[in-house]
Amino acid sequence: MKNLVTRWNEISLVKRIICGLIIGIVLGLVVPQATALSLLGNLFVGALKAIAPILVLFLVMSALAKHQEGKQTNMKHIIGLYLLGTFLAGLMAVIASFLFPVTLTLTQSTSDITPPGGIGEVLNTLMMNLVANPVDALVNANYIGILAWAVLLGIALRKAPEGVKVAIESVADAISQIVRWIINCAPFGVLGLVFTTISQQGIDSLLSYGKLIVLLVGTMAFVAFVVNPIIVFIGIRRNPFPLVLKCLKDSGITAFFTRSSAANIPVNMRLCAELGLDRDTYAVSIPLGSTINMGGAAVTISILALAAAHTLGIQVDFASAVVLSVLSAVSACGASGVAGGSLLLVPLACSLFGIPNDVAMQVVGVGFIVGVIQDSCETAINSSTDVLYTAVAELSKRRKLEGSAAAQSYTQA
Repeated sequence: MKNLVTRWNEISLVKRIICGLIIGIVLGLVVPQATALSLLGNLFVGALKAIAPILVLFLVMSALAKHQEGKQTNMKHIIGLYLLGTFLAGLMAVIASFLFPVTLTLTQSTSDITPPGGIGEVLNTLMMNLVANPVDALVNANYIGILAWAVLLGIALRKAPEGVKVAIESVADAISQIVRWIINCAPFGVLGLVFTTISQQGIDSLLSYGKLIVLLVGTMAFVAFVVNPIIVFIGIRRNPFPLVLKCLKDSGITAFFTRSSAANIPVNMRLCAELGLDRDTYAVSIPLGSTINMGGAAVTISILALAAAHTLGIQVDFASAVVLSVLSAVSACGASGVAGGSLLLVPLACSLFGIPNDVAMQVVGVGFIVGVIQDSCETAINSSTDVLYTAVAELSKRRKLEGSAAAQSYTQA
Protein backbone atom coordinates (compact mmCIF):
# COMPACT_ATOMS: atom_id res chain seq x y z
CA MET A 1 0.00 0.00 0.00
CA LYS A 2 2.82 2.38 0.91
CA ASN A 3 4.54 1.70 -2.44
CA LEU A 4 1.27 2.39 -4.25
CA VAL A 5 0.87 5.76 -2.50
CA THR A 6 4.50 6.63 -3.25
CA ARG A 7 4.07 5.82 -6.94
CA TRP A 8 0.85 7.82 -7.05
CA ASN A 9 2.58 10.87 -5.53
CA GLU A 10 5.45 10.57 -8.02
CA ILE A 11 3.02 11.21 -10.87
CA SER A 12 2.67 14.87 -11.85
CA LEU A 13 -0.24 16.60 -10.08
CA VAL A 14 -1.61 17.81 -13.42
CA LYS A 15 -1.73 14.25 -14.77
CA ARG A 16 -3.44 13.03 -11.59
CA ILE A 17 -6.02 15.83 -11.85
CA ILE A 18 -6.74 14.92 -15.49
CA CYS A 19 -7.28 11.30 -14.40
CA GLY A 20 -9.75 12.49 -11.74
CA LEU A 21 -11.50 14.66 -14.32
CA ILE A 22 -11.95 11.79 -16.80
CA ILE A 23 -13.11 9.34 -14.12
CA GLY A 24 -15.58 11.93 -12.79
CA ILE A 25 -17.11 12.46 -16.25
CA VAL A 26 -17.40 8.70 -16.88
CA LEU A 27 -18.98 8.00 -13.49
CA GLY A 28 -21.35 10.97 -13.86
CA LEU A 29 -22.63 9.52 -17.14
CA VAL A 30 -22.64 5.83 -16.17
CA VAL A 31 -23.71 5.82 -12.50
CA PRO A 32 -25.32 9.24 -11.79
CA GLN A 33 -27.15 7.74 -8.82
CA ALA A 34 -23.89 7.22 -6.89
CA THR A 35 -24.37 10.50 -5.03
CA ALA A 36 -21.88 9.51 -2.32
CA LEU A 37 -19.11 10.53 -4.74
CA SER A 38 -20.26 14.15 -4.41
CA LEU A 39 -18.85 14.05 -0.86
CA LEU A 40 -15.32 14.05 -2.29
CA GLY A 41 -15.92 17.37 -4.02
CA ASN A 42 -17.68 18.88 -1.02
CA LEU A 43 -14.85 17.88 1.33
CA PHE A 44 -12.22 19.29 -1.04
CA VAL A 45 -13.97 22.65 -1.49
CA GLY A 46 -14.78 22.84 2.23
CA ALA A 47 -11.16 22.25 3.18
CA LEU A 48 -9.96 24.96 0.80
CA LYS A 49 -12.52 27.45 2.07
CA ALA A 50 -11.56 26.68 5.67
CA ILE A 51 -7.79 27.10 5.34
CA ALA A 52 -7.50 29.94 2.77
CA PRO A 53 -8.47 32.88 5.07
CA ILE A 54 -5.99 31.81 7.80
CA LEU A 55 -3.31 31.35 5.16
CA VAL A 56 -3.70 34.91 3.82
CA LEU A 57 -3.60 36.36 7.36
CA PHE A 58 -0.37 34.66 8.44
CA LEU A 59 1.48 34.93 5.12
CA VAL A 60 1.02 38.70 4.83
CA MET A 61 1.57 39.29 8.54
CA SER A 62 4.79 37.25 8.52
CA ALA A 63 6.13 38.93 5.37
CA LEU A 64 5.57 42.47 6.70
CA ALA A 65 6.86 41.66 10.20
CA LYS A 66 10.16 40.44 8.72
CA HIS A 67 10.48 43.27 6.20
CA GLN A 68 13.55 45.41 6.80
CA GLU A 69 12.82 49.13 6.96
CA GLY A 70 14.31 51.04 4.06
CA LYS A 71 14.42 48.01 1.75
CA GLN A 72 12.84 48.81 -1.62
CA THR A 73 10.00 46.70 -3.04
CA ASN A 74 8.06 46.89 -6.30
CA MET A 75 4.59 47.00 -4.76
CA LYS A 76 3.53 50.26 -6.48
CA HIS A 77 4.51 48.85 -9.87
CA ILE A 78 2.80 45.52 -9.15
CA ILE A 79 -0.46 47.13 -7.99
CA GLY A 80 -0.39 49.29 -11.11
CA LEU A 81 -0.05 46.15 -13.25
CA TYR A 82 -2.89 44.46 -11.35
CA LEU A 83 -5.24 47.38 -12.04
CA LEU A 84 -4.11 47.78 -15.66
CA GLY A 85 -4.50 44.06 -16.37
CA THR A 86 -7.99 43.98 -14.83
CA PHE A 87 -9.12 47.03 -16.84
CA LEU A 88 -7.70 45.68 -20.13
CA ALA A 89 -9.41 42.32 -19.53
CA GLY A 90 -12.75 44.10 -19.08
CA LEU A 91 -12.10 46.17 -22.21
CA MET A 92 -11.28 43.06 -24.27
CA ALA A 93 -14.54 41.50 -23.06
CA VAL A 94 -16.49 44.56 -24.23
CA ILE A 95 -14.84 44.46 -27.68
CA ALA A 96 -15.45 40.70 -27.96
CA SER A 97 -19.12 41.17 -27.04
CA PHE A 98 -19.52 43.77 -29.80
CA LEU A 99 -17.78 41.56 -32.37
CA PHE A 100 -19.58 38.36 -31.38
CA PRO A 101 -22.86 39.30 -29.66
CA VAL A 102 -24.63 36.47 -27.84
CA THR A 103 -28.17 36.20 -26.50
CA LEU A 104 -29.33 34.10 -23.57
CA THR A 105 -32.22 31.76 -22.91
CA LEU A 106 -33.05 33.19 -19.53
CA THR A 107 -33.91 30.81 -16.71
CA GLN A 108 -35.75 31.35 -13.47
CA SER A 109 -33.68 33.00 -10.77
CA THR A 110 -31.57 30.45 -8.89
CA SER A 111 -30.57 32.70 -6.03
CA ASP A 112 -32.43 34.72 -3.43
CA ILE A 113 -29.32 36.74 -2.54
CA THR A 114 -29.74 40.48 -2.98
CA PRO A 115 -27.00 41.88 -5.26
CA PRO A 116 -25.38 45.29 -4.72
CA GLY A 117 -27.58 48.19 -5.77
CA GLY A 118 -24.94 50.50 -7.25
CA ILE A 119 -21.26 51.35 -7.44
CA GLY A 120 -21.63 53.50 -4.31
CA GLU A 121 -22.88 50.47 -2.40
CA VAL A 122 -19.95 48.38 -3.68
CA LEU A 123 -17.42 51.02 -2.58
CA ASN A 124 -19.18 51.41 0.76
CA THR A 125 -19.06 47.64 1.29
CA LEU A 126 -15.36 47.59 0.42
CA MET A 127 -14.62 50.33 2.94
CA MET A 128 -16.67 48.65 5.67
CA ASN A 129 -14.95 45.35 4.95
CA LEU A 130 -11.62 47.06 5.63
CA VAL A 131 -12.60 47.75 9.24
CA ALA A 132 -14.51 44.52 9.88
CA ASN A 133 -13.90 42.62 13.11
CA PRO A 134 -10.87 40.37 12.41
CA VAL A 135 -12.55 37.24 13.79
CA ASP A 136 -15.68 37.97 11.75
CA ALA A 137 -13.50 38.54 8.66
CA LEU A 138 -11.89 35.12 9.11
CA VAL A 139 -15.21 33.35 9.71
CA ASN A 140 -16.87 34.94 6.65
CA ALA A 141 -13.80 34.79 4.37
CA ASN A 142 -13.79 38.58 4.01
CA TYR A 143 -10.41 38.80 2.27
CA ILE A 144 -10.35 42.60 2.16
CA GLY A 145 -10.73 42.71 5.95
CA ILE A 146 -8.24 39.87 6.46
CA LEU A 147 -5.71 41.68 4.28
CA ALA A 148 -6.20 44.96 6.16
CA TRP A 149 -5.67 43.34 9.58
CA ALA A 150 -2.72 41.31 8.30
CA VAL A 151 -1.02 44.51 7.07
CA LEU A 152 -1.65 46.35 10.34
CA LEU A 153 -0.47 43.45 12.49
CA GLY A 154 2.57 42.86 10.28
CA ILE A 155 3.66 46.50 10.50
CA ALA A 156 3.02 46.58 14.26
CA LEU A 157 5.13 43.44 14.75
CA ARG A 158 8.21 44.84 12.98
CA LYS A 159 9.66 45.89 16.33
CA ALA A 160 8.72 42.61 18.04
CA PRO A 161 11.49 40.27 19.30
CA GLU A 162 13.05 38.06 16.65
CA GLY A 163 11.61 34.96 18.32
CA VAL A 164 8.06 36.24 17.79
CA LYS A 165 8.74 36.82 14.09
CA VAL A 166 10.21 33.32 13.73
CA ALA A 167 7.15 31.83 15.45
CA ILE A 168 4.76 33.66 13.10
CA GLU A 169 6.81 32.54 10.09
CA SER A 170 6.72 28.95 11.35
CA VAL A 171 2.92 29.08 11.65
CA ALA A 172 2.70 30.52 8.11
CA ASP A 173 4.92 27.72 6.78
CA ALA A 174 2.84 25.09 8.61
CA ILE A 175 -0.42 26.43 7.14
CA SER A 176 1.17 26.52 3.67
CA GLN A 177 2.11 22.87 4.10
CA ILE A 178 -1.46 21.99 5.06
CA VAL A 179 -2.70 23.71 1.88
CA ARG A 180 -0.18 21.72 -0.17
CA TRP A 181 -1.55 18.52 1.38
CA ILE A 182 -5.10 19.58 0.51
CA ILE A 183 -4.14 20.46 -3.08
CA ASN A 184 -2.44 17.06 -3.33
CA CYS A 185 -5.94 15.60 -2.85
CA ALA A 186 -7.22 17.66 -5.81
CA PRO A 187 -7.64 14.63 -8.14
CA PHE A 188 -10.26 13.16 -5.79
CA GLY A 189 -11.90 16.57 -5.22
CA VAL A 190 -12.08 17.20 -8.98
CA LEU A 191 -13.56 13.73 -9.47
CA GLY A 192 -16.34 14.57 -6.99
CA LEU A 193 -16.98 18.06 -8.39
CA VAL A 194 -17.16 16.91 -12.01
CA PHE A 195 -19.34 13.92 -11.05
CA THR A 196 -21.79 16.25 -9.28
CA THR A 197 -22.03 18.61 -12.25
CA ILE A 198 -22.45 15.87 -14.87
CA SER A 199 -24.86 13.74 -12.82
CA GLN A 200 -27.10 16.66 -11.83
CA GLN A 201 -27.00 18.89 -14.92
CA GLY A 202 -25.75 16.58 -17.66
CA ILE A 203 -23.46 17.52 -20.52
CA ASP A 204 -26.44 18.87 -22.50
CA SER A 205 -26.90 21.70 -19.98
CA LEU A 206 -23.43 22.95 -20.83
CA LEU A 207 -23.70 22.38 -24.59
CA SER A 208 -26.90 24.49 -24.74
CA TYR A 209 -24.86 27.49 -23.63
CA GLY A 210 -21.97 26.63 -25.92
CA LYS A 211 -21.76 30.01 -27.66
CA LEU A 212 -21.59 31.89 -24.35
CA ILE A 213 -18.95 29.50 -23.01
CA VAL A 214 -16.86 29.89 -26.18
CA LEU A 215 -17.06 33.69 -25.92
CA LEU A 216 -16.07 33.68 -22.23
CA VAL A 217 -13.23 31.19 -22.61
CA GLY A 218 -12.08 32.68 -25.92
CA THR A 219 -11.83 36.18 -24.42
CA MET A 220 -9.91 34.89 -21.41
CA ALA A 221 -7.59 32.98 -23.75
CA PHE A 222 -7.02 36.17 -25.77
CA VAL A 223 -6.11 38.01 -22.57
CA ALA A 224 -3.76 35.19 -21.54
CA PHE A 225 -2.00 34.68 -24.87
CA VAL A 226 -2.12 38.16 -26.46
CA VAL A 227 -2.73 40.95 -23.94
CA ASN A 228 -0.53 39.58 -21.16
CA PRO A 229 2.43 38.80 -23.46
CA ILE A 230 2.29 42.41 -24.74
CA ILE A 231 2.37 43.71 -21.15
CA VAL A 232 5.28 41.36 -20.35
CA PHE A 233 7.23 42.36 -23.46
CA ILE A 234 6.86 46.07 -22.67
CA GLY A 235 8.17 45.35 -19.15
CA ILE A 236 11.09 43.01 -19.82
CA ARG A 237 11.83 43.70 -23.53
CA ARG A 238 12.40 40.07 -24.49
CA ASN A 239 10.35 37.05 -25.61
CA PRO A 240 7.44 36.99 -23.12
CA PHE A 241 6.06 33.53 -23.88
CA PRO A 242 8.43 31.37 -21.78
CA LEU A 243 7.38 33.32 -18.67
CA VAL A 244 3.70 33.50 -19.66
CA LEU A 245 3.48 29.78 -20.41
CA LYS A 246 5.35 28.79 -17.24
CA CYS A 247 2.92 30.81 -15.11
CA LEU A 248 -0.07 29.25 -16.88
CA LYS A 249 1.35 25.73 -16.56
CA ASP A 250 2.59 25.86 -12.96
CA SER A 251 -0.08 28.17 -11.50
CA GLY A 252 -3.00 28.36 -13.92
CA ILE A 253 -3.63 24.62 -14.19
CA THR A 254 -3.89 24.03 -10.43
CA ALA A 255 -6.01 27.19 -10.06
CA PHE A 256 -8.29 25.90 -12.84
CA PHE A 257 -9.19 22.87 -10.72
CA THR A 258 -9.14 24.39 -7.23
CA ARG A 259 -11.24 27.36 -8.48
CA SER A 260 -9.87 29.55 -5.68
CA SER A 261 -7.20 32.24 -6.05
CA ALA A 262 -6.74 32.29 -2.28
CA ALA A 263 -6.20 28.53 -2.05
CA ASN A 264 -3.64 28.70 -4.87
CA ILE A 265 -1.39 31.09 -2.93
CA PRO A 266 1.16 28.42 -1.81
CA VAL A 267 1.51 27.23 -5.42
CA ASN A 268 2.19 30.81 -6.53
CA MET A 269 4.64 31.42 -3.67
CA ARG A 270 6.62 28.32 -4.64
CA LEU A 271 6.62 29.41 -8.30
CA CYS A 272 7.91 32.88 -7.36
CA ALA A 273 10.73 31.27 -5.36
CA GLU A 274 11.53 29.05 -8.35
CA LEU A 275 11.72 32.15 -10.56
CA GLY A 276 14.20 33.71 -8.12
CA LEU A 277 12.00 36.67 -7.19
CA ASP A 278 12.39 38.77 -4.03
CA ARG A 279 10.53 37.07 -1.16
CA ASP A 280 9.88 40.40 0.61
CA THR A 281 7.90 41.47 -2.45
CA TYR A 282 6.04 38.33 -3.50
CA ALA A 283 5.10 37.38 0.06
CA VAL A 284 2.85 40.46 -0.01
CA SER A 285 1.98 40.77 -3.70
CA ILE A 286 0.69 37.21 -4.13
CA PRO A 287 -1.91 37.33 -1.28
CA LEU A 288 -2.83 40.86 -2.38
CA GLY A 289 -3.25 39.70 -5.98
CA SER A 290 -5.65 36.95 -4.90
CA THR A 291 -7.91 39.76 -3.67
CA ILE A 292 -7.62 42.59 -6.22
CA ASN A 293 -6.12 41.10 -9.40
CA MET A 294 -9.34 39.92 -11.06
CA GLY A 295 -8.99 40.12 -14.84
CA GLY A 296 -11.02 36.94 -15.37
CA ALA A 297 -13.81 38.32 -13.19
CA ALA A 298 -13.88 41.54 -15.24
CA VAL A 299 -14.33 39.44 -18.39
CA THR A 300 -17.22 37.50 -16.85
CA ILE A 301 -19.02 40.62 -15.56
CA SER A 302 -18.71 42.51 -18.86
CA ILE A 303 -19.73 39.65 -21.15
CA LEU A 304 -22.75 38.55 -19.09
CA ALA A 305 -23.99 42.14 -18.71
CA LEU A 306 -23.73 42.82 -22.46
CA ALA A 307 -25.31 39.43 -23.24
CA ALA A 308 -28.29 40.49 -21.13
CA ALA A 309 -28.46 43.80 -23.01
CA HIS A 310 -28.36 42.01 -26.39
CA THR A 311 -31.05 39.55 -25.24
CA LEU A 312 -33.40 42.42 -24.33
CA GLY A 313 -32.59 44.34 -27.51
CA ILE A 314 -31.01 47.25 -25.64
CA GLN A 315 -28.73 49.34 -27.85
CA VAL A 316 -25.41 49.97 -26.11
CA ASP A 317 -23.04 52.57 -27.55
CA PHE A 318 -19.31 51.93 -27.34
CA ALA A 319 -18.69 54.79 -24.91
CA SER A 320 -21.13 53.26 -22.41
CA ALA A 321 -19.45 49.90 -22.94
CA VAL A 322 -16.06 51.41 -22.06
CA VAL A 323 -17.62 52.78 -18.87
CA LEU A 324 -18.78 49.20 -18.27
CA SER A 325 -15.17 47.96 -18.54
CA VAL A 326 -14.11 50.46 -15.87
CA LEU A 327 -17.07 49.50 -13.68
CA SER A 328 -16.33 45.79 -14.11
CA ALA A 329 -12.67 46.37 -13.17
CA VAL A 330 -13.64 48.23 -9.98
CA SER A 331 -16.28 45.65 -9.12
CA ALA A 332 -13.96 42.73 -9.87
CA CYS A 333 -11.42 44.02 -7.35
CA GLY A 334 -14.05 43.40 -4.68
CA ALA A 335 -14.88 39.90 -5.90
CA SER A 336 -14.28 37.14 -3.39
CA GLY A 337 -11.17 34.97 -3.74
CA VAL A 338 -13.29 31.81 -3.82
CA ALA A 339 -15.35 30.04 -6.48
CA GLY A 340 -18.21 32.04 -8.01
CA GLY A 341 -17.17 35.32 -6.40
CA SER A 342 -17.83 37.46 -9.50
CA LEU A 343 -21.31 36.35 -10.50
CA LEU A 344 -23.31 38.38 -7.97
CA LEU A 345 -21.64 41.54 -9.30
CA VAL A 346 -23.26 40.99 -12.71
CA PRO A 347 -26.56 42.74 -11.66
CA LEU A 348 -24.51 45.82 -10.75
CA ALA A 349 -23.14 45.98 -14.30
CA CYS A 350 -26.61 45.29 -15.74
CA SER A 351 -28.00 48.27 -13.84
CA LEU A 352 -25.78 50.51 -15.98
CA PHE A 353 -28.09 49.74 -18.93
CA GLY A 354 -31.33 49.89 -16.96
CA ILE A 355 -31.83 46.13 -16.94
CA PRO A 356 -34.35 45.11 -14.22
CA ASN A 357 -32.95 43.28 -11.23
CA ASP A 358 -35.15 40.19 -11.72
CA VAL A 359 -33.78 39.76 -15.26
CA ALA A 360 -30.22 40.37 -14.03
CA MET A 361 -30.62 37.64 -11.42
CA GLN A 362 -31.72 35.25 -14.16
CA VAL A 363 -28.44 36.06 -15.90
CA VAL A 364 -26.69 35.14 -12.65
CA GLY A 365 -28.54 31.81 -12.86
CA VAL A 366 -27.09 31.27 -16.34
CA GLY A 367 -23.68 32.11 -14.89
CA PHE A 368 -24.01 29.34 -12.32
CA ILE A 369 -24.94 26.86 -15.07
CA VAL A 370 -21.77 27.60 -17.11
CA GLY A 371 -19.76 28.19 -13.94
CA VAL A 372 -18.06 24.82 -13.99
CA ILE A 373 -16.07 26.01 -17.03
CA GLN A 374 -16.27 29.80 -16.70
CA ASP A 375 -15.17 29.98 -13.07
CA SER A 376 -12.31 27.54 -13.58
CA CYS A 377 -10.91 29.55 -16.52
CA GLU A 378 -11.50 32.80 -14.64
CA THR A 379 -9.52 31.60 -11.62
CA ALA A 380 -6.71 30.28 -13.82
CA ILE A 381 -6.29 33.73 -15.39
CA ASN A 382 -6.57 35.57 -12.07
CA SER A 383 -4.11 33.38 -10.18
CA SER A 384 -1.47 32.92 -12.89
CA THR A 385 -1.25 36.67 -13.50
CA ASP A 386 -0.53 37.23 -9.79
CA VAL A 387 2.85 35.59 -10.42
CA LEU A 388 3.21 36.98 -13.93
CA TYR A 389 2.81 40.64 -12.94
CA THR A 390 5.00 40.21 -9.85
CA ALA A 391 7.74 38.74 -12.05
CA VAL A 392 7.35 41.47 -14.69
CA ALA A 393 7.72 44.22 -12.07
CA GLU A 394 10.91 42.71 -10.67
CA LEU A 395 12.47 41.77 -14.01
CA SER A 396 11.66 45.24 -15.35
CA LYS A 397 13.39 46.80 -12.35
CA ARG A 398 16.45 44.58 -12.85
CA ARG A 399 16.60 45.51 -16.53
CA LYS A 400 16.57 49.23 -15.69
CA LEU A 401 19.25 48.79 -13.02
CA GLU A 402 21.45 46.83 -15.42
CA GLY A 403 20.95 49.48 -18.08
CA SER A 404 21.82 52.23 -15.60
CA ALA A 405 24.94 50.36 -14.45
CA ALA A 406 26.00 49.81 -18.06
CA ALA A 407 25.49 53.49 -18.88
CA GLN A 408 27.47 54.54 -15.81
CA SER A 409 30.29 52.14 -16.74
CA TYR A 410 30.34 53.54 -20.30
CA THR A 411 30.47 57.13 -18.99
CA GLN A 412 33.38 56.32 -16.69
CA ALA A 413 35.21 54.57 -19.49
